[in-house]
Amino acid sequence: MNTAIRTQMSIHTEVMDLLNNQIAMEMHASASYLAMASWCDQRELLNSKALFYEQAEEEREHAMKIFKFINDNGGSAISPTVVNVNNEFESLLAIYEKSLEQEIAVSDSIKKIFKKARTENDFVTEIMLQWFITEQAEEEDKFRSIIDLFDLMEGMPLKMIDERISKD
Repeated sequence: MNTAIRTQMSIHTEVMDLLNNQIAMEMHASASYLAMASWCDQRELLNSKALFYEQAEEEREHAMKIFKFINDNGGSAISPTVVNVNNEFESLLAIYEKSLEQEIAVSDSIKKIFKKARTENDFVTEIMLQWFITEQAEEEDKFRSIIDLFDLMEGMPLKMIDERISKD
């Protein structure tokens, strides 16, 4: 697609395409976290419910940050369709393990875009993505710490484990 918008962009076209894919990934993560929040809500796991509602909003904010970045830099951001969101989970631990997997996948995708921006001398995108790289390291650490909590409290009632989980 070679439109006037694309020829006047301050970001590289291939990088823009990767960023649009990242928007879709962030929106899928947001929808996944909503499903996880609902599962927790149905089981009165209040701290986990709050954490996942907050995560859902945070992922949406990430998508919007990238969406606006693309448009602000002469590109064309694409609103994604979100499909294949899992709403069934076997356990709270499985939800947190899935969350960590999802965050690692998001981190890997952001690093891929960062590398492409660097090879294409797309400095504006590279600089913007530095914030995301730091954010993703924090997200992965959060979920690893929660999974560690399950190991430390093995055999304890789920409600007690949930009470130890903080949304911060």
